[in-house]
Amino acid sequence: MYPLSLLGIVLILLGLAFLIAPIIARYFDVERIPSWLIYVYRSDGFYFVTSPILILISFVLLILHLLEVLR
Repeated sequence: MYPLSLLGIVLILLGLAFLIAPIIARYFDVERIPSWLIYVYRSDGFYFVTSPILILISFVLLILHLLEVLR
C-alpha cells in the first residue's frame, strides 16, 4: 500500500472518531477521562470533543511532511 493511501485511511478513521466522540460524550460521563487524553467542551447543548494528543500528532506529522516537501 502506498504511504499516501495509508495516511488517507488513517485520517478518515480519525475523522470518524471525531464525529462519534461527541455522541458518546452525551451518553457517558467523560469527566473522569484525563484532559490530556480527551477534552470535552459543553455549552447549552453544544458538545465539542477533541484529543490534544491527536492534535499534537497531526501537527508534528504535518510539519514533518512540509519539511520533506521543501527539501
